[in-house]
Amino acid sequence: MNRVPYLLLGFILLVGKVSAQETINLSLPDAIALAQKNRAAAIKADLDIQKGDAQIAEVRANALPKLNVVSSTTYNPLLQENVLPGEIFGAPGRTIKVAFGQKWSSANMLQLTQVLFNQSVFTGLKAAKSTKEFYILNRELTQTDLIEKVAQAYFQVYKSQQMLQNLDVNLELTNKTVKIIKGLYDAGLATKIDYDRTRVAVNNANASRQQVANAVELSKNALKFMVGLAMETDIVLPQNSFDPLVLLDNETSPSYNDRIELKVLNKQIELLNWKMKASISEYYPSAALSASYGWLGQGKKMPWFYGKNDGVFWGDMSSIALNINIPIFNGFATKSRIAQNKIDIEKANADLQETKNSMNLALKNSQTLLNNSLITISNQEANVTLAQSVLTNTQNNYRYGLATLNDLLEAERSLSEARNNLTNARLDYKMGEIDYLKSQGKLNTLSNSTQPSL
Repeated sequence: MNRVPYLLLGFILLVGKVSAQETINLSLPDAIALAQKNRAAAIKADLDIQKGDAQIAEVRANALPKLNVVSSTTYNPLLQENVLPGEIFGAPGRTIKVAFGQKWSSANMLQLTQVLFNQSVFTGLKAAKSTKEFYILNRELTQTDLIEKVAQAYFQVYKSQQMLQNLDVNLELTNKTVKIIKGLYDAGLATKIDYDRTRVAVNNANASRQQVANAVELSKNALKFMVGLAMETDIVLPQNSFDPLVLLDNETSPSYNDRIELKVLNKQIELLNWKMKASISEYYPSAALSASYGWLGQGKKMPWFYGKNDGVFWGDMSSIALNINIPIFNGFATKSRIAQNKIDIEKANADLQETKNSMNLALKNSQTLLNNSLITISNQEANVTLAQSVLTNTQNNYRYGLATLNDLLEAERSLSEARNNLTNARLDYKMGEIDYLKSQGKLNTLSNSTQPSL
């Protein structure tokens, strides 16, 4: 049986599967743009703005004319009887029961109502406009939060990849050591236990590499979920992802006027003030104009289908009314609502002040963290250089019998640890950089490819 066609078919399917996996170069601005486009929080923030437009239209409708058609058909099985003096009917001294109305009646009206003055309607319209402005600010706040989370996930991927590179370098060094020990062992210059120990070190390094490789995939999956990419998509990060982005500015009195968090809180206080004004508007009188026109049918039969010849009589009617409502006393309910509104405003002002204090604390802490991280990075870079030099000297000494295998393995571990410490220091700097940009209200600069100047 010829198996070549089946092998060829399997190869085609395999190639098709591989080619279906998309690979993209993902910069931080690209990741942020994808998250702002695909994440549910960003989508809902945009929908809230549309909701704000609908709320404005809803409140505005209260000030527009309202037109309704009202139809009411009534059947009276028993007509109410009224007792009248007989003099009305030419029977003095007698009392006569008289039934008024008809068995059937049908009123069909066209009603028009127009608000002339209602302070709560006008206040509600202004409050609805402020609500839409709040939704716009909330969308900006949501985007800022997304930038922060995406940046943190992004740099976690870079850290995992860097740790994997460190392990690869360490594994290469350990493999070289195994070859050296193997050569010495074959020449009778090293013991078997030394050779076995180096092989154990390689196995341990391979196991550690597999763990870190898994961590790379997990961090990539977390980032892909954050930005809304399919799990099958392979992402590649630029090599300069850990380069510093910000220049420290140790200003002592920063301005927080541009912080979106404060804008949102101020808008919330504005909305609470509108809520209080809506409560105050309950003290105001209201006036509305109403007009109606319709037809009334009465008779012994269902009026809809009969006329005068059937004992059903139709007649038109109309009315125009001016309705004025003047509130006098409602048991201090309005006063109580206003008191509650004032308390809510005071609580919001307290939150605003505390937020300002926390922003100042965050700025100072981020400045300290960045300065310390820069010092740590410098120290760790020097430490990596020193550990590399120690390893080189130890390798040379081991060849000449001036160093033990323990010294050699320890030098390799020290170099690996120094590289990992440098990677962690760089990650700490990037996390501090995010906090610093956030404290400055400039996280959106991460969406740009240019370096922000602060």
